[in-house]
Amino acid sequence: MAQPNRSPVGWQRVRLEAALHFIREGDTLVVTRLCRLPRSTAHLLQILDRVKGKGASLNILNLGADSGSPTGKLIYTGIGAIARFERELILGRQREGVAKAKAEGKYKGRKPTDRAKSGEVTALKADGVRPVEIARRLGIGRASVYRVLAA
Repeated sequence: MAQPNRSPVGWQRVRLEAALHFIREGDTLVVTRLCRLPRSTAHLLQILDRVKGKGASLNILNLGADSGSPTGKLIYTGIGAIARFERELILGRQREGVAKAKAEGKYKGRKPTDRAKSGEVTALKADGVRPVEIARRLGIGRASVYRVLAA
């Protein structure tokens, strides 16, 4: 059985990306139901921004919401306000959790990989290895390699 394309952050939605890439000014992206389009409220707003940025509109049939109509604009504005509210709540809970963990001595943050491997980076660079190859060999990002070399 063939698997959908897998990306490091999750499942890619190849057909949605193709539609969003293809859409042109004056077009309308039509979706039958809201639940078929976004993965979250924030994702819906990202999709809407992309569609609007191309001069097109989004029409979700089961809501009767066309982003080009006043009613559709109202619906999407309400969704946007809810998404912002939801995001602020999540960030607030996250900050509280981190503060509590720090107070209990349990939170130390992510170990900085570029500093931990700086000796290896500089040694490989001294041997004439290119930064891209250094990153591949050490399993760190190119930006981390360049940060170490710049320091």
